[in-house]
Amino acid sequence: MTGREVAAVAAPTGPAAASPVGAATAATLAKAHRYTSPRADAPLVVFDFDHTLYDGDSGSHLFAWLIKRSWWRCILALLLAPVFGPMVAFLPTRRAGISGFVWAGTVGVQRVRDLDALTDAYVAQHVDQIRGRLLPLALEVFHAHRERGDRVVVATGAPPELARAILAFAAHEDVPVVGTLAGPRFGAVVAARHCHNEEKMRMLRERGWGDIDAAYSDSSADLPLLRAARRPVVVNPKPGSIERFRRELPPGTPILNWGCPGRGGAPVAAAVGADGRLPSDPAQPASAR
Repeated sequence: MTGREVAAVAAPTGPAAASPVGAATAATLAKAHRYTSPRADAPLVVFDFDHTLYDGDSGSHLFAWLIKRSWWRCILALLLAPVFGPMVAFLPTRRAGISGFVWAGTVGVQRVRDLDALTDAYVAQHVDQIRGRLLPLALEVFHAHRERGDRVVVATGAPPELARAILAFAAHEDVPVVGTLAGPRFGAVVAARHCHNEEKMRMLRERGWGDIDAAYSDSSADLPLLRAARRPVVVNPKPGSIERFRRELPPGTPILNWGCPGRGGAPVAAAVGADGRLPSDPAQPASAR
């Protein structure tokens, strides 16, 4: 199933279309035809995915589903947990820790395209749950940047096929996605290059996306990305990370909550101002207010 086919499955209909998330997604779908190809010199805007556009850790949800496909995978994951679980919590060993659980979920799958097919199957089978996790305020900002003609890129620690398939729900499947790269190893498909922390910036620069005008992320692991942006915006941070963001990012950096329960940031009723201003826009001088 392709991204566009997933989008067709995911398009809100009936009662779902009347829900706040469904209505926001439907509005974006209705306006998607207005997007034009951005100029080569248009401002570059980079969005993180998990806890920024999507409420939760999309990769963990996928990997849990891959493991739960069979009882023996569940047992295998439990056996691996004492070793690989603690590794996920620490930046230097995170890739290895995640790879252990991805291995448990994909052992027997040895081609990346087969993992992509499983990813699309997961998305198609969990339409309502995934649609409910897309953040309407985030989609509003995402859409507004595209309406302006900005170059919009998603950079995520999740598998890129997963982010593309979920973004297809909101007609953004044509947005470039940089994500964790997988490769065959030990009879399975594991994370070969984790799009995370400094590595995320290296992967963006390799594709020519190093001159960043604005960046949106929730994670302190994305401080290299946020520092690289002329206008960083922190959204849905962990409460314990807020002081670090304030110390390490320019004064006045917005720290917002776009509707992620349990996350920090100043709650906002609308992410795009009545005058079309976006969170990453420079503050107006007092004389202009």
